[in-house]
Amino acid sequence: MENRFAGLRTVIYRVPDIQAGKEWYRKAFSTDPYFDEPFYVGFEIGGYELGVHPLAPGEAHPGTGAVETYWGVEDIHEAYNYLLSLGATSHEAPRNVGGPIETATVTDPWGNIIGLIYNPLFKVK
Repeated sequence: MENRFAGLRTVIYRVPDIQAGKEWYRKAFSTDPYFDEPFYVGFEIGGYELGVHPLAPGEAHPGTGAVETYWGVEDIHEAYNYLLSLGATSHEAPRNVGGPIETATVTDPWGNIIGLIYNPLFKVK
């Protein structure tokens, strides 16, 4: 079977204020954007892109819960508590989901769900 997909490339979080979103994600992921324009801000995170995209004036936020994306971490509790210290709110506290795998989710200040996962069994190829 031919594999048509090269893997995940970009996750986009929508915010009403792109400057506030840029600053929050800059602090949250401890990195500066590689692409910074009024219409889109892109961060490189471990070989993947985190995008911050502004909502258009009057555009409603698409909501939460439809898709969850999990960012790999080495210490789930440290990463979870760090995001809470920046103003995120708990969506789901860290918990074991089988074997050594742990997950947690927080909600950013604009209602986007950010997933965290510690999974030593999964190796990026």
